[in-house]
Amino acid sequence: MCHTRSILGLLLACVAGCASHVDRLRPIRAEFHNGHVDTAGQLIDEQLPKHKRDGDVLKLDKSIIELTSGRPREAEKLLREVRDQFDHLEQAHVGEQALSFLTDDNALAYDGEDYEKVLVRAMLAITNVMTDGGDATAYAMQVTDKQQEIIAKVTEKDPENAEIPLAYKQVALGPYVRAMLAEESPLTLDDAARARAQVVSYAPDFRDANADLQRAQYETPIRAGHGVLYVFTLVGRGPIKEEVSEVPTQAALLIADRIVSAVSPRGLPPTLAPVRMPRVVTPSNPADGVLISVDGQPAGVTATLVDVGEMARRQQDAVYPQIMARLIARRFLKKGAIYGVKEIVDANPNSPASLALNVVGIAWEATETADTRCWGLLPEKIQVLRIELPAGEHQLALQPARGTAGIGSVAAKSVRIAEGRNTYLLGNFPGRQLVGEIITNGE
Repeated sequence: MCHTRSILGLLLACVAGCASHVDRLRPIRAEFHNGHVDTAGQLIDEQLPKHKRDGDVLKLDKSIIELTSGRPREAEKLLREVRDQFDHLEQAHVGEQALSFLTDDNALAYDGEDYEKVLVRAMLAITNVMTDGGDATAYAMQVTDKQQEIIAKVTEKDPENAEIPLAYKQVALGPYVRAMLAEESPLTLDDAARARAQVVSYAPDFRDANADLQRAQYETPIRAGHGVLYVFTLVGRGPIKEEVSEVPTQAALLIADRIVSAVSPRGLPPTLAPVRMPRVVTPSNPADGVLISVDGQPAGVTATLVDVGEMARRQQDAVYPQIMARLIARRFLKKGAIYGVKEIVDANPNSPASLALNVVGIAWEATETADTRCWGLLPEKIQVLRIELPAGEHQLALQPARGTAGIGSVAAKSVRIAEGRNTYLLGNFPGRQLVGEIITNGE
């Protein structure tokens, strides 16, 4: 009996549920999307020392706050830290993997979803052009290189998965940034044309891809007396992960329980707790672009360069079998552990020890929570509009739009265009109004 108590105590020590990250994320998102950027930043600062395993995703959210508050250098520093940490954590730690099978995936150090690993480099390129642009080309190349690395790894794990080529298609933002930087110099126009061709290949649905390629191949990139304004916008509330109960898997486990119990003298703890897993969701957003006016005249609507929501959903769907396999394996390992203890204590199905072990097994499974850690302040879409303007001072107006109709508040910004040079502007529009500041490079 003493031996049974010791084993029960060991198992109960493993029964420790984790609070959901998405629950802690909701007030941060709410404050940020309502325009209370400083309050959202304070909430993150409060959480950082309390939830160390959430530290990297909280830093990613803090980087968005720094960027939209007009502090791109601080944003770049945070993004670099997380990029390097994710790269380090990609090498699996056996001890953590074992602990996650005793609890759930929240026990693992979070090394980022595949789309987050790519987008951290994309956002590094954007933040850098908002400062001096000295490292933007390198960051842009990292976007493509990292996606290629991820595609190779995912394909190796699941070579027959037909979803991978579509879900893991290359992100066009990398070559787009390389092209716009190369077009500033007559010595790198060939590089610009090659990069524009890559954009067409990676994102054939990008509205301006073919016109950009035509200009790069056959026209003067910037006319005399003019400069170019690139308007980048972060549009909509982006994807997050929420916990869902996987009903088909739970039904399969119930059947397995009955089969094992029918042929075994010991029996298994019944599957009562729902089988929980993370699911990527993107909220419905009112705006799908931003109307741009220059000096009171319409200049166009921003076009989607990266559909973040679609990218996240497709990549999760592609690795869904792997997620499900891990979840089922964890459940069976837990049930196997309880069964093993019953063998040790020789507990028949109706004995007090067996019933007690069943209770422990049920509680052990019930405390599992899905790993909902994610980059919670990403936009739904990263968009851009290229405008060639006469050198000098110009007044810009930006308004969230549905199609070509403005639906929200107008935000204004004065910009100075230098002859033969690019100027970069960034605004964050998660809803019907600007959040934070409109920033331009060099401010």
